[in-house]
Amino acid sequence: MARITGTRQTATNRARTRATAGAGLLLLGTLLTGCGAEPGEIPLSEIRPESPSATPEPTPTATPGVVGAAAGAPVAVTAHNGLIVSRAYTDTSRSTSAIVTLSPDGSGQRQITQPPDRARDDRPDWSPDGTTVVFDRTDPQTGAARLWAVATSGEGAHQISQLCDSSGGGADCANEDERAPAYSPNGKQLAFSRSWGALDPAGNNQTQYSDLYLMSPDGTDVQRLTFLTNDKPYSGSVGNPSWSPDGKQLTFEYRTSASGQPAGGRAIYVVNADGTGLRQLTPWDLRAGDRADWSPDGTRILFTTYPAGPDNAPGGGIYTVHPDGTAIGALTPAPSDAFYGAAAYAPDGQSIVFSEAPAGAGADLYSMRPDGTGVARLTTNTDKWLNRPSWGTAEPPAAPTQTPQPEAQQPAQAQGQAPTEEPQSENE
Repeated sequence: MARITGTRQTATNRARTRATAGAGLLLLGTLLTGCGAEPGEIPLSEIRPESPSATPEPTPTATPGVVGAAAGAPVAVTAHNGLIVSRAYTDTSRSTSAIVTLSPDGSGQRQITQPPDRARDDRPDWSPDGTTVVFDRTDPQTGAARLWAVATSGEGAHQISQLCDSSGGGADCANEDERAPAYSPNGKQLAFSRSWGALDPAGNNQTQYSDLYLMSPDGTDVQRLTFLTNDKPYSGSVGNPSWSPDGKQLTFEYRTSASGQPAGGRAIYVVNADGTGLRQLTPWDLRAGDRADWSPDGTRILFTTYPAGPDNAPGGGIYTVHPDGTAIGALTPAPSDAFYGAAAYAPDGQSIVFSEAPAGAGADLYSMRPDGTGVARLTTNTDKWLNRPSWGTAEPPAAPTQTPQPEAQQPAQAQGQAPTEEPQSENE
């Protein structure tokens, strides 16, 4: 694993990283220490992975399309099912989106971020203690995304300092983009996807490099985790990481570009938290994507499939698979005329929340049991196109109460004194 030591990079050293020898990783090939570079300090794009190539380990033979496939012996999980967090559009043109929270039954929807006009807040994830939500915000002017955090109450929204600053920059900072933060189970690390480099000269709007990174929640101790595009520029993009319950592995989405192999493909990959053991989890023909989610007992991984074609096209579905790639099972009907978005387990593992848009309608949040039965609709505001839910343990905020004023104070108000300000509604 390549480590960027200290705090986030400054303008003078942002294109340098320090390679560590931790976790048994070896730097292969020449490290380009000539041209004045110090040993161990090399550009991000020149770091080499442990294995001779970035080709993942083969996926075990899976059996797609088996409804209710066995998921292994479950382990009892005791956890509190708290608030659900989701992305929601704030305007009918779907040009601006914010982060909202809601109760497990769909009530009490509350917007907790205030994005600028035409900015998009997306891909939220809970801290393990339920006090913080991390997400990415896409700038309406540049189209680049940066990582943000906000308290569950909606207070203290702030950007997590980015890897490269916006002034100057070299090849390792060009078109830099950071998305999809995900808390580790112990709350000490964030996984996120990073893209950078020149745009594909073939005009495919594909960035040169894209891989998975880790860092502390305050933006320090940045480490590069994967090297899928290191020797294959413009071949694809990495995104949407998710941690296993024990913190030892992560899943993520890999989307190949028009020049990738296969062209225009989507699949879920698995990698160890130390950067070893990279392997493909789902077959290309399933077109699995977005953020997968591990069951709390670690025996299943939940994921969504997407048909080829335009975004939000109907025809995909929600599936589960064992962490070893076996026993793929469909939880939703197939074929389907509905669009299915990302899905997530409840903290106790007894329910799943997911996004669905019936043909010709917008998306709302639904819940179901882990075997796909008992589907219930949670929200009824399709214009917001709720998607990418994450289920945490945070309690809903206490309803504001208004204390009646003593009768003796009422005459004072009539003499020109301002009355006590009433608390705002949760939904404002």
